[in-house]
Amino acid sequence: MSEDVIRLVTIGRIFRRRWRLLAVAAVLGALVGYGASLLFPPTYTTSTSVLLAGQWEERELLTQAEIASSSAVVDRAAVALEWDGVGAGDLGDQVSAKAADGNIIKISGTAETPGRAQRLSDQVAQEFVTFAARIAGDGTNADDEEGPEALRERVATTNRRISDLADSADPGRTVEGVQARTELEKLRTALQQAMKKLDDADPATNKANMVVMGPAARPSGEAPPTRTQLTVAGAVLFFLLAVIGHLATARSNRGLRTEAEITAALGSTLIGTVDVPGRRGLPRSRGRGPRWLRRLLGADARWDLPAPRPSAGAAGRQTRYRRVCARLRNQLPSPRRILAVVPEGDEIALRAAGQLAAEAGNDPLLRVVEVSVTRPLVPDRGAESGALVVLSAGCWSAGELAGVAEACADGRHEVVGVVVADPVRAARSERAAEAPRPPHARAVAVGDDARGGAV
Repeated sequence: MSEDVIRLVTIGRIFRRRWRLLAVAAVLGALVGYGASLLFPPTYTTSTSVLLAGQWEERELLTQAEIASSSAVVDRAAVALEWDGVGAGDLGDQVSAKAADGNIIKISGTAETPGRAQRLSDQVAQEFVTFAARIAGDGTNADDEEGPEALRERVATTNRRISDLADSADPGRTVEGVQARTELEKLRTALQQAMKKLDDADPATNKANMVVMGPAARPSGEAPPTRTQLTVAGAVLFFLLAVIGHLATARSNRGLRTEAEITAALGSTLIGTVDVPGRRGLPRSRGRGPRWLRRLLGADARWDLPAPRPSAGAAGRQTRYRRVCARLRNQLPSPRRILAVVPEGDEIALRAAGQLAAEAGNDPLLRVVEVSVTRPLVPDRGAESGALVVLSAGCWSAGELAGVAEACADGRHEVVGVVVADPVRAARSERAAEAPRPPHARAVAVGDDARGGAV
């Protein structure tokens, strides 16, 4: 797996073989998300729309949105609401504003209850309209209004004076009278055009005409993230973390899978390969924690190995065992006692060693021992004159197997060969008929009468 590309079939294999563990992770994540929702009280959000009359550029609308959510407006709304424990500067994080299409500013308010959210949004909208009108000159400041109004009155007075002068001039009798009336009419036209331009440029006429488009709607649901969203997000997050953890563990797995790699790590030769019908079709995996809990969660079976191939039947498996025993017998110069070394925790290999011992016979003894791969220790050489390493593929790294080989050398045991045990998927009738053998309590031999050819 460490050299494989992650494919959809790999993800599917995780779902199929570790679904119970993934389900527990999702439930745990949902509980964490639900607990997090209890720490944050539910909130409600609603919006009020303010229409700005006239022609507005985009940057001007953005400026008005900033003004609507500024402290100058929000603080006035807080004072007007007179909520207990809420003063100026406390509502800044609960109010937002943005420019929408059609010269509309949407002001949103967030509070602990739907009613408070509605009141907050409406009050901020009212304060924004008042504040904007005051800036544009349409407020209560009389000094700001005096200039334009006085100018209009003076223009009106001037127009009346012009009319009076035109009436007092001698109409049509002299050239000077005609010229005077012409000049007065030109002056009247110029004043009217100036006043028209003044009205068009007056911000109080064009920019201060803002209308609140009705009260805010009462919110019917909580503002995100809701309790349901937090619960679902926690479940999805923990589920994805569990899948990613499986993939990361598989990528870091250094277990040797090919027979050439295994024999090279042990510095010996391959005697043969035997089949072991798995009780659940998959080899057990190493892991921490109580075994019953790992079995309950489905974490005791290897998921990163391909599905075991179907068994060839009891007769075919027995033939393979007999051929391995024959090879081992032919490799030894005379019947001798052999130490079968099995890595601790390798259930498939332990069952294969027991079956080899059962098929060997009763002459020279084959003694089965389990050796820890973390701190390997092999019994000192006694009556044995060699060690046979029995293991399953994909479970042990090169360093661990090298440690087992060194432990055999420290005990003065020569590694005479390697037997690789492959799990197979046996039929239900075969699993029911199979009787478990306790290999720890047996000491059987590789007999001279073992039959079989090459594997």
